[in-house]
Amino acid sequence: MTRHRTDRVTTVEPTRTREAVRADLLAVFRIEKASFAQPWPYRAFERFLGIPGFLVADVDDGGETGAIAGYVVADSERQRGRPVGHVKDIAVDPSYRGRGIGATLLERALDAMYRQQVGRVKLEVRESNEPALALYRQYGFVHRSTATSYYADGEDALVLVREFD
Repeated sequence: MTRHRTDRVTTVEPTRTREAVRADLLAVFRIEKASFAQPWPYRAFERFLGIPGFLVADVDDGGETGAIAGYVVADSERQRGRPVGHVKDIAVDPSYRGRGIGATLLERALDAMYRQQVGRVKLEVRESNEPALALYRQYGFVHRSTATSYYADGEDALVLVREFD
């Protein structure tokens, strides 16, 4: 686990992360639907297959070897000619929350973005999502702007950015 990009010491259960493959998509989609009132459609995940920042966490949970416990979708895009990382989606199955899996996924996605030589990573998060905001702050994300009525229910999104050293 790399630590040169964060002051935070991560203590998590052993969780294996790997790039997502087609066989993971149904489990990813189920977690998405269980996690968000406005889930991405199944087909949205297909277009990110093969991207280094589309990762899943699988765990050996009492005989259910390889159960998908969570996922993250992150990629890089060019803005003003420079690569910028974008964490587009991250979720942990409700039955696995509170075990550090989201932190592991976020850290591994940040590592993937760093290897792609992005100078910064951005993400959007519901203004009311305190658990996610706390996690993102631990990883050096700061509030840069607010996207008014970003979500279909009218809630604002906070745009958070993490600069790499």
